[in-house]
Amino acid sequence: MRAFCLALSAFALSGCETLTYYGQAVGGHLALMGKAQPIAELPADPGLRERLALALRIREFASRELKLPDNGSYRRYADLERPYAVWNVVATPEFSLAPLQSCFPVAGCVAYRGYYDRADAERYAAGLRAAGNDVLVAGVPAYSTLGWFDDPLLSTFIDYREDDLARLIFHELAHQKLYVKDDSTFNESFAVVVEREGLRRWLAAQGKKPEPARAETSPIAPVKAQLEALYRLKLAPEEMRERKRAALEPLRPWMASRRGFEGQEPSNALIASFATYTDLVPALEKLLVEANGDLPRFYDLARKLASEQSTQGPSSTRRP
Repeated sequence: MRAFCLALSAFALSGCETLTYYGQAVGGHLALMGKAQPIAELPADPGLRERLALALRIREFASRELKLPDNGSYRRYADLERPYAVWNVVATPEFSLAPLQSCFPVAGCVAYRGYYDRADAERYAAGLRAAGNDVLVAGVPAYSTLGWFDDPLLSTFIDYREDDLARLIFHELAHQKLYVKDDSTFNESFAVVVEREGLRRWLAAQGKKPEPARAETSPIAPVKAQLEALYRLKLAPEEMRERKRAALEPLRPWMASRRGFEGQEPSNALIASFATYTDLVPALEKLLVEANGDLPRFYDLARKLASEQSTQGPSSTRRP
C-alpha cells in the first residue's frame, strides 16, 4: 500500500474527536520530527550515505523537473527504529465498499485514521470490527504534512529500490502541491498520476526503462467490480457473506506479497483503500494528456477540476 497523507489537524481540537487520539497524533509527529537530523551531521555509514545521496538527487529532480515544492522536505533524515511511520485504519460497512470517513478541522474528512503505535491502531480497529465493519490495519512508510512541516526522509523507506523510492518522494510532494479538503480519492489519485509521470521522467533521465506499474497488474480491480455487483443484489445476509468471502479469497496470496498488510485478511476495507488511489487516475491522466505533458498546466487543470467537484463533498459515510 502506498503512503497515506496523515491528517495532522490535531492541533485544533474538536468536540467530535477524543483528546487521546489527538494526543497521540501530536506526540507521535513531534517525536518523529525530533529524530530528524541534517544529513551532513549523520554518522559516516557508507550504505546509508549512498541511499541518502540517491534520495537527495530524486528530491532535487522533483523540484527542478516536476515543478513540485522546493522546500526543506526530504532534506533531513530520521531513523524511527520501527518498520512503519504510522499504521492506518480503514473501515467500511460489511456490505459496502464506501470507506467510513474521519473528519478533522484542518484536513477535512479522510478515508482512514492514522496511529503511531500499532497497538493503538489495533484497539481502534477492534471497536470498529465489533460494530460489524470490515477493517484494514495497514503499515504506512511515510505521510505528508501538506507543507506545514518539512517532512524528513525516513528509515522506513530509505532502503526501497530506486523506482519505489522515487515514486514515494514524488507522491508525497504532490500532496504539498495540491490537496483538496474532504476528498481523499482526488488527493491520492492526483498523487499517483504525479508519481507515475515523475518516475517515467526520472528513469528516462537515467537512461532506464520503467517496470510495469504494480497497481495496473494487481487482482483488486476485478474483485472490486465483482463485489460492487454483489452488493446491489437483494440477498439474505448469510448468502451475501458467503459470496463475499469467495470473491475476496483470491486476494490472499497477493496481500501476502505486499508490504504493510502483515496479519491482515482480504476485506472491503482493502478494496476501499485501493479505490482511493485509483478511481480518479484515468480522469486525471486525461488531463495530463490535455496539458500535453506540461506539468504546471496539468496542476492548474487538476486544481480547476477539484474546485468544480468541491461542492459535492465526501460521498462516504462519516464517523466522528
